[in-house]
Amino acid sequence: MKRKIISIDEEKCNGCGLCIPECHEGALQVIDGKARLISDLFCDGLGACIGYCPEGAISIEERDAEPYNERKVMEIITQKGTNTILAHLEHLRDHNEHLYLREAIDYIKENKIKLNQEETQSSTKVFEQGNTMNKEVKMEQISSSGCPGSMSRDFRNDSIAVAEAVSTVEEMNPINAPSELKQWPVQLHLLNPMASYFQGKDVILTADCVAFAMANFHAHFLKGNSLAIACPKLDTNKESYIQKLTTMMTEARINSLKVIIMEVPCCGGLVQMAKIARDNSGRVMPIQVVVVGLQGEIIEEEEI
Repeated sequence: MKRKIISIDEEKCNGCGLCIPECHEGALQVIDGKARLISDLFCDGLGACIGYCPEGAISIEERDAEPYNERKVMEIITQKGTNTILAHLEHLRDHNEHLYLREAIDYIKENKIKLNQEETQSSTKVFEQGNTMNKEVKMEQISSSGCPGSMSRDFRNDSIAVAEAVSTVEEMNPINAPSELKQWPVQLHLLNPMASYFQGKDVILTADCVAFAMANFHAHFLKGNSLAIACPKLDTNKESYIQKLTTMMTEARINSLKVIIMEVPCCGGLVQMAKIARDNSGRVMPIQVVVVGLQGEIIEEEEI
């Protein structure tokens, strides 16, 4: 399968080992004076190690790799002691990988792994958040590794807080209206197709211009759905779009796909990419296509 994974430039790597402690999954080791990725199974592709390489030798690429396996990672991590376990859990939490966090906590419970109260006191919230799937995301929690603008964030669990905040507003106006966006990022090039907010979810794939043309896009289309946006005319490397959509269908097992495009001819490319991805996936899954006019009206809806 295609997924994001660490790539190491051996010519730049000086073997300093600063990246090793930051890879709590145990995917990196210094071998023969160079940092090496020892197993695709253990690399989560989130890039915590990147910010600790003084030579800029580590990057993230998308390629064929074995699926990440949280339970195999936990087998290694639990042998390294409490601090490493907690660091790994916080790593998953801070990247909003709720499903993996749940797996890790279940593994700890199933194997009756005991953590000292003193060592876990500062990380109690990690366990609480893993069990309730209710994490408050704050910008100061974003680490320096990777680009903060592309860090995966899942806002679905903030919906109750948003509703309570809105209820205190005596007279709602468009400025105060709550956003229906429940994730970040949204641009298809930046998205992880295996992110928790795609797993078994209803997905909207929309042309960039749709939300600008349609005044009630959030309420009419976005509410309750996960989102991916793309421009079939201007975006480059559209093959990666097809690969990501295929992964969403085959690995994340998205529940449904709705493609929303503008009435202009170039937008049809987005529908074609979705159809190719479906063919590649082998799934019999209807795709709903919605065509929006230049002034935001719905011109056509069909299922293909």
